[in-house]
Amino acid sequence: MKLTVLEKALGSTLFSGYIPFASGTFSSAVAFAFYWIPGFEKPALLIPLIIFFSLLGVFIGSRFEKSYGKDPSQCTIDETVGMWISLLFLPKQIIITVIAFFIWRLLDIIKPFPARQSEKLPGGIGIVTDDIISAIYTSIIMNLIVIKFF
Repeated sequence: MKLTVLEKALGSTLFSGYIPFASGTFSSAVAFAFYWIPGFEKPALLIPLIIFFSLLGVFIGSRFEKSYGKDPSQCTIDETVGMWISLLFLPKQIIITVIAFFIWRLLDIIKPFPARQSEKLPGGIGIVTDDIISAIYTSIIMNLIVIKFF
């Protein structure tokens, strides 16, 4: 299956998914950079974007799988969604968001229950769901950290 340039750009977080190593980390960094656009952190904007990119990720993720195989490293739209969920409702402070970035990356790699199991879901649903689960864990951890220390 041939992906369009737009599908490649969106599905790989502006082509960062095509970086041959740590593509998930690079794509998370791109999503992190978008978050720093003034006003981007506002839930009224961020929540609809998360929903839109999650649904788009299911569709595009399935197309990436048809081109590259099961859960391909090139498809990183799920890292974008996960990074944004991880930052949702946090104070927009560099130290807090950097901690969230590192916790997000750790949990995305570890894939705590039931994230790893959800990877087995078919197509784009499996690609996106594990990242959403890990990002929700990150959000909970970060909100507890903010309550306790900030």
